[in-house]
Amino acid sequence: MSAIDVELISVSKSFGPISVVTNIDLKIPKGEFVSILGPSGCGKTTTLNMIAGFSAPSGGDIRIRGRSQVDVPPERRNIGLVFQNYALFPHMTVAENVAFGLRMKGTPKGEIGSIVQSSLRRVHLDTLADRYPRALSGGQQQRVALARALAPRPSVLLLDEPLSNLDLKLREAMRAELKEMQQELGMTFIYVTHDQEEAMAMSDRIVVMWKGAVAQQGDPGSIYGDPQSTFVADFIGKSNILTLREVTWTGTAWDAAIDRCDIRLRATRGKGDARYCVIRPQDIQPLVDDAPVPEDFNVLRGMLKRVINLGASLEVLVELAPEIHVSVLVPSAGSDALPAPGQQLKLGIRACALKLLAD
Repeated sequence: MSAIDVELISVSKSFGPISVVTNIDLKIPKGEFVSILGPSGCGKTTTLNMIAGFSAPSGGDIRIRGRSQVDVPPERRNIGLVFQNYALFPHMTVAENVAFGLRMKGTPKGEIGSIVQSSLRRVHLDTLADRYPRALSGGQQQRVALARALAPRPSVLLLDEPLSNLDLKLREAMRAELKEMQQELGMTFIYVTHDQEEAMAMSDRIVVMWKGAVAQQGDPGSIYGDPQSTFVADFIGKSNILTLREVTWTGTAWDAAIDRCDIRLRATRGKGDARYCVIRPQDIQPLVDDAPVPEDFNVLRGMLKRVINLGASLEVLVELAPEIHVSVLVPSAGSDALPAPGQQLKLGIRACALKLLAD
């Protein structure tokens, strides 16, 4: 996967005085599954539209397989598209919908039938070729849209929140199918979503966008385990974010003083200019009062405020000081060890589990 399929070089997009995308640099190797992730209005769909050719960048260059695409119309970019609303033609059968792109591309008539059948077989819809979209479920319609996009054998497939209209169970099943299909085809997928679980489940790499710029990019593990800003820490999974009063290096760790209280925590990840402390809820452990505590643990005490049953786990809210709370995630099997709401709870956090961030 050394060849670069898609490259964005200082790409920007403005609508009048409003800047929507700012100086994005991105290289996507052939065969990579990349998710562009971010909240509504962050510029992710605008970025996808520029790659597709539906919107021209205000600045910068977009290259596919090393060739600039700025002046190339969408139909000549050899890109497949799957939309959120499927965009199927209601007056065409499933087979006719899948064949549409092949006809537009000028595929010989004698080849279209076998390609359509092969494409429908790949998405497990070869027995429904003669049905119309109105006779299909949402998941089946999405599979038809996927088969139609893949039939012309594009070099890159762009997907704009394609699963957002499906129910949870079907969405989870389609995630697995999409990833398996992408690996089987060895095709580059660029997937736009606001759902961080979706991105974590499928992606080789996640590009997190915020306010029109790339906030962080990397594999799912590094994005989750080593966020570079409080925005990323808060957007990818759940985090406790505590404001700091001061940070001091002790020679072996950072001594972080939490603002508006006398709590101090030892952290081994961070810098002296940090203003925030990030702690994942699952990295905080309830401790038994008389049990030995490892040396690298920060030990805290707080009042248990409430317990929310999430099924496999419990979300426990603990008040460490007035108006300072942390969320703790514990297995449901450990519920018997928790005190009743209103009582004190002892907590432990490893120094390496804390991340100190400047912004």
